[in-house]
Amino acid sequence: AGNTFDAIAARPEYFWEHTWTTTYETVLGFVIAIAVGVVAAVAMVQSSTLEKTLYPLLLFAQVIPKIAIAPLFVVWLGFGLGPKILVAVLMAFFPVVISMVTGLKSVDPEMLQLSSTMGAKSGQTFWKIRFPASLPPLFSGLKVAATMAVTGAVVGEFVGADAGLGFVILQANGNLDTPVLFAGL
Repeated sequence: AGNTFDAIAARPEYFWEHTWTTTYETVLGFVIAIAVGVVAAVAMVQSSTLEKTLYPLLLFAQVIPKIAIAPLFVVWLGFGLGPKILVAVLMAFFPVVISMVTGLKSVDPEMLQLSSTMGAKSGQTFWKIRFPASLPPLFSGLKVAATMAVTGAVVGEFVGADAGLGFVILQANGNLDTPVLFAGL
């Protein structure tokens, strides 16, 4: 453990720079996954046709290992931020969308009937009943998605990067530099 801290203390700017890169990729991927996931979930709950079309595809896409397709993103998008952020988005997207759909559908049907009887429009029902009811499952999904976004960013850096903690880990592994390897971890 002492050697690991010595490695960090010897080059703090090196580790800070790579930590910042990974953090940036993670946060950007996480935010995009939230935005796209929530919109997709709302669209699927509002349209049963869309749900019947997309939900099976989403579940199927969930089982595809993102680590296996990450090299394709590097080929298609190059070595910039794009592939790393895309892997982070794909890793974080599924927990967000699945938890949001679950939350939006968990509303008591009697509450929906009551709001309809009282003359509430669909937008009012969504914002006053459905959306608040979806928040506990959504936040549960966000907790999982945050971890997955970090994993996605680091995996993207493993595949092809010149910066980030995944790059530091690979470089240290190649140089058999165990203290730097653990510092990257």
